[in-house]
Amino acid sequence: MSMAEKAKRYLVFLFGLFISSLGVSMITKADLGTSPISAIPYVLSLNFPWTLGGFTVAFSLFLILLQLLILRKNFKLEHLLQIAFSIAFGWFIDLTMVWLSFLAPQAYPVKLLSLLAGCVVLAFGVYLEVLADVAMLPGESFVRAVVMTWKTEFGTTKVCFDVSITAVAVVVSFVVSGKLAGVREGTLIAALVVGFIARIMEYDHCDAAGARASMAKGDRKRATYYQYYTRRVWGLARNFHIAVDTTLGYDYARETIAGALRTLQDNLAARV
Repeated sequence: MSMAEKAKRYLVFLFGLFISSLGVSMITKADLGTSPISAIPYVLSLNFPWTLGGFTVAFSLFLILLQLLILRKNFKLEHLLQIAFSIAFGWFIDLTMVWLSFLAPQAYPVKLLSLLAGCVVLAFGVYLEVLADVAMLPGESFVRAVVMTWKTEFGTTKVCFDVSITAVAVVVSFVVSGKLAGVREGTLIAALVVGFIARIMEYDHCDAAGARASMAKGDRKRATYYQYYTRRVWGLARNFHIAVDTTLGYDYARETIAGALRTLQDNLAARV
């Protein structure tokens, strides 16, 4: 890779960081919770003087330290680039939070729309980071370190990581404030929606509007085909032999389907 190409990729990655920070701020401003990776920093920012961006940097540095402890001799100097990117990401979050200071929706439908808009923006930022293919933020890099060390499946490990940090954020909220604040239904929605939209963008190389249109078009075609030939309602789990939640990752979906096929083969063999 030439120096010019590498510089271009890093610029795309930094732009992706900025877009991601804008998405995080939009989700946070919706006041329905925040994204899982920002849950702990957000809860702390609600109870201590530091900003969301400041706690994001601190939490990122903690994750980098954990990577060092997990990887040990496999921890490479290139992993230290995460420090610079984490500082940039935290600064971008504080900047966009100031820019969006006017955003304070009151009605629940408006909050929900703001949340979903933030999810789309965050997904586009993640897509740009993946497209650049030069670095990873500490959250994803920590998951990769766990996968490399203990040979786990990435999709499952990522889900466990998101669930764990969300649970820790809930505990921290009760400990420091005596109530649940900063983690709500928006945290779950962001966890399910952002990754799904980002994967569609990566697969189709389309923007946020194109991704939404592709999702809607695909759902309409599948529903029409299914209802025409089966006279059943599309989307009801009881009408299918197996239902797979693809938001948990392609590896999870593949293993679930493969497991179902193995069970079917065993049942057929037992009848022979």
